[in-house]
Amino acid sequence: MNQLNALKQFSIIVADTSDIESICKYKPEDATTNPSLILQAVSSSINQYFVDQAVEYAKKKGGLYKEKIINASDKILVDLGIEILKKIPGYVSSEVDARLSFSTEECILKARKLIHLYEEEGISRNRVLIKLAATWECIKAAEELKKDNILCNLTLLFSLAQARACAESNVFLISPFVGRIYDWYVSQNLLSKSFIGKDPGVISVCKIYEYYKKYDYKTIIMGASFRNIEQILYLSGCDRLTISPVLLKELESNTRKIERHLNPPSVISVAPLPLSEEEFRWEHNQDPMAVQKLSEGIRNFGKDQLSLEKIFSKKI
Repeated sequence: MNQLNALKQFSIIVADTSDIESICKYKPEDATTNPSLILQAVSSSINQYFVDQAVEYAKKKGGLYKEKIINASDKILVDLGIEILKKIPGYVSSEVDARLSFSTEECILKARKLIHLYEEEGISRNRVLIKLAATWECIKAAEELKKDNILCNLTLLFSLAQARACAESNVFLISPFVGRIYDWYVSQNLLSKSFIGKDPGVISVCKIYEYYKKYDYKTIIMGASFRNIEQILYLSGCDRLTISPVLLKELESNTRKIERHLNPPSVISVAPLPLSEEEFRWEHNQDPMAVQKLSEGIRNFGKDQLSLEKIFSKKI
């Protein structure tokens, strides 16, 4: 048995891509997208039909020039999500514009708009996860959206404070980032590249897993942002793992035996009182890596969103 199929015995496998061919090949349960992946897909001539369809939709809907560009960007996000859903049995994650990450109200409005676009095309909201950056504002938006059965995937998650706040707000799923944590420690010359057991990205997810299972939180943990298959295999047993096509291919071509590393505890403890907003901000602020990587991730996703809108600005 190859490692990909073996890993499926311990964790639900999710494809971290907008590439339909890869999704068909590796047969994941779910698929995740982000602004970078959407921009990559839109830049390919293969997906020109979706670009033209989004432009036509925006023009027909009307409104100011800026509104048309935003509507086209939202439409292609949904249309690519629908195409992905044809190939998978589970969820697709579609991300809210990162520039809205510090407004609970704006995130709620955008999430509802995206869900409406899906439902206009006959797709149930039960198959869509709205991706939001794990800021306090977005966590509160996810808490509110769940009341309307709109489920969220909180991404760009780097600290235990973020994970705690998500669980305490009953968020559906979180995506703690392994590779970006690893990158930060390497860039600061704080980590040897050779010993996976000391990988701070892996350790971070292990701590979140232990914390969630200790207090019986129902929020799903989906490890994300991997740099190598060793990071993935060390997290076997995590609820879900979202993996890029390059690493899915490597797992599929390797037959070395793997074992489950993460297991829930046999004893459940009483959960602590929820963090207040002040406590959340203070605890998160204690980790320079988490502060830097969250803000950097939001900025970069914002840039990719802007690049996507520039593509549509030339066509509208």
